[in-house]
Amino acid sequence: MSTTKPCPICKKPRVEEHTPFCSIRCKDRDLSQWFGDGYAVPGRAVDPEEIAAQEWDQQN
Repeated sequence: MSTTKPCPICKKPRVEEHTPFCSIRCKDRDLSQWFGDGYAVPGRAVDPEEIAAQEWDQQN
């Protein structure tokens, strides 16, 4: 069953089974964008040494 909003990847009509996408292919394309740094959540850059220090503090 289609809805009125288009798929955010290919702009075809959405399919309820794959909402908000039209197919498993578009779902996978979106997921690969997240894994491949195609999308990003805004924020400050992280210093690897800061992360290591926080992990060390949590362990001790």
